Amino acid sequence: MNMLKFDTLRKKPKVYNIAVLTGALAVFLAMLLRMDETRRLQWGNLALTLYFALVIACLLRAFFRQLRYNPYSYNTILYPGFALFALFLFLTHASVTVRCFQNPEEYRSVQMLFTLVHSAKNYILLTMPLLLAFSLALLISNISLIRHEGTRFVNILGMVLAFMLMAGAGLIAVLDVHSALTGQGNLAENLIVNILAAFYLYFECMIIGSIIADLLAASYVPDPDKDWLIVLGCGIRRDGTPTPLLKGRLDLALDFYRRQLKETGRRARFIVSGGQGPDEIRSEAACMRDYLLEQGIPEEDVILEDRSTDTAENMRFSKQKIDEAGGEGKIAFFTTNYHVFRAGLKARRVKMRALGMGAPTKWYFWPNAAVREFVGLLTEHRLKQGLLLFGLAAVYAGLTILAYGQIK
Repeated sequence: MNMLKFDTLRKKPKVYNIAVLTGALAVFLAMLLRMDETRRLQWGNLALTLYFALVIACLLRAFFRQLRYNPYSYNTILYPGFALFALFLFLTHASVTVRCFQNPEEYRSVQMLFTLVHSAKNYILLTMPLLLAFSLALLISNISLIRHEGTRFVNILGMVLAFMLMAGAGLIAVLDVHSALTGQGNLAENLIVNILAAFYLYFECMIIGSIIADLLAASYVPDPDKDWLIVLGCGIRRDGTPTPLLKGRLDLALDFYRRQLKETGRRARFIVSGGQGPDEIRSEAACMRDYLLEQGIPEEDVILEDRSTDTAENMRFSKQKIDEAGGEGKIAFFTTNYHVFRAGLKARRVKMRALGMGAPTKWYFWPNAAVREFVGLLTEHRLKQGLLLFGLAAVYAGLTILAYGQIK
């Protein structure tokens, strides 16, 4: 039984309250400028600690409400990833606050600013062991994938991401050591380090958020109350029969169909979606239809959608089939586990409310496929990605310049 309920909320969650909190924090910190340095440091860090605690609460609340509104959303990735970073900031400032009240003579107010300035860099350095372990797991899975599936560009995406993660984290660590050895007063060097750390912070938060969103989407089991079951195609054998990957999707849909029929008596209809590739002797949809008929599904309960060439068309053309049949009823779609989240996103793009289930795949295939889906998600939200990424970099650049201006 699902502990979380997907797609049960009709109002989109907002995080404007974080902007309100940020404005209130800025006003309070400005008021602290009238206090002496000791009190300014103590109450400033206390305010930041409380602020980040509230930010965590806002992000987590928005995340769970987002799952109930639309689990297949860019925000579903964004909220948990940055909630973890906010947790790091909360723990950092809570520790500094305790020390400031216990030994106020050991701190200057500028150190509060430097704690924020170096937060992205320190987060990257703190999580470096996890990044290295994740990168090593990607490399191992990629090697296994290449051994089984051959060398193709899509099969080495995990290696590329692993190299970028390790190279970036290593470069930040080297620059940080060099900065420590040459003195903290080097504005240009620290500006480069903090901007680079801001970029890597963003992508690390997105990777973490993607893993969480993918796992939740892949493990979710829709309620047995569906009228339409869409099975997404993925390629067939040379003889026109389903590949193991496609068979897994079909068997998952069949299990759901039979369970729903047994538990509720509600009879769903299948839409098998997939066109004919240049190296296929017939359409994926025809292959899937024949498989379902062999399993005892009545022919009138299987609708053919054989024009689609990708996931977006799967969803768009399947929705057209449903609209032609009356356009009513609840929908579930079936694909492979790593693909559920992105397929759900494509369904929402065509205004189709559908919940997905993911069939299992071989262990070595998941990481690289998940990376491919992650890259696809990033490229589909270029404007939003760019605004957040460069906005984050600008914040750290501004904080760095402000902080180093205070020590001149």
